[in-house]
Parts: sequence; C-alpha cells; structure tokens
Amino acid sequence: SIPLIGDGDTGYGNAMNVRRTVTGFAKAGCAAVMIEDQLAPKRCGHTKGKEVVGRDEAFDRIRAAVDARDAGADILILARTDARHQHGLSEAIDRAAKFKELGADILFVEAPKSVDEMRTLCAELPGPKMANIVEGGETPDLSPEELKDIGYQIAAYPLSLMAAAMKAMVECLQTMKAGQPRDDKLMNWADLRNRIGFDDYYKESERYASSRRDG
Repeated sequence: SIPLIGDGDTGYGNAMNVRRTVTGFAKAGCAAVMIEDQLAPKRCGHTKGKEVVGRDEAFDRIRAAVDARDAGADILILARTDARHQHGLSEAIDRAAKFKELGADILFVEAPKSVDEMRTLCAELPGPKMANIVEGGETPDLSPEELKDIGYQIAAYPLSLMAAAMKAMVECLQTMKAGQPRDDKLMNWADLRNRIGFDDYYKESERYASSRRDG
C-alpha cells in the first residue's frame, strides 16, 4: 500500500545491465527505480569528488531503463543527474531535460545549492521532480510545503532517521557509561514489544497449545 522507490544507482554496468537492473526492481515490486549518471563506483550526492559519465553514456542508461519499462517492466523510471557538482546547473538541467525526452517518468537533479537554483530547475524541467534533503548537505532544508510551492512533487530524506537513531544511541551509551538513569531515553517496553510484533505473535500462538506462554 506504500509505493517503494528502489535505488538502482548507476545500473551496475553497461546499458544491458541497466535493463536487467530495472527489470529486477520491477519483479521485486518497486513502484519506481532510480538510475543515475555518476561514474561508478558512485558517491553520496552531497560529498566531494563526484564525477559523472559523458552525455552519451548517461543518455544510454536512461534509454535502456525506459526500454526495460516499455518491454513490460511495471515500474516508473526516476532519472537522476549529479552533473551540477562537476559541470554546473545548466548542464544538469540539460541532461535532465533529455532524460525526460527519452521517456523518464520522474526527474531528479541532485544537490542544487540554493532556493533560486531549486526554483530554476523546477521552472525549466517538465513533469514530476524529486528533491533530496540531506540535513547539513548542499541543498536547503525546506519544509514539504515550501518544496511543493517551488514545484517539487516528491522529497526524499535519506539520512534523517539514521542520524536521529545514531544520536539517540550515542546519548544512551554515554548515559550508561556515566551510570545515570536512562528511562527518559528509551521507548517503554510495552510500546517496543508491540512495534516489533510480539503482541501479534503471542495472539497467533494461542491457536497452538504447545506454543502458549503465560505472563
């Protein structure tokens, strides 16, 4: 019931590998797959040292992804370019526009550096567009309403939960090391048990006398 976007990275090889990757993500049940133009092995979109392949190879990747979709893969193609870092915003927009011309369903220009850049690419590019919000990264951390107003239809927050979880774990370990109470840093046992499925498991196990547990 929740559409899943799969990260197909560079497609893991040449154009034929891209087709295979897209087909595999479709068989796995993904609603969309992202294919990008970085040079493999790829880097995080908000780190130094990113490079992209030439236009011809970038376009072949998206062409192959679209061909896989048109051949029967039930999936949307989310086409990503990281050209902003290496070649500037104009080149990134040109690449994304070509991706759309080749048949991509959703466009993703990674790491615009300002609200003005975000407005420019949304104004110049057709169809649905995705923003990638990495707290502390290159792109301004705007609210969902602000992103919608600019012209984005999708927003990804790839590090928010991991960063929050790591901060909580560090704080809990520091509290344990200091020998201090940590109840205020923990989810209560009943809520935790419910969220990880214990309650459902116990309910189902009641059908079997040998699996019952009291207390």
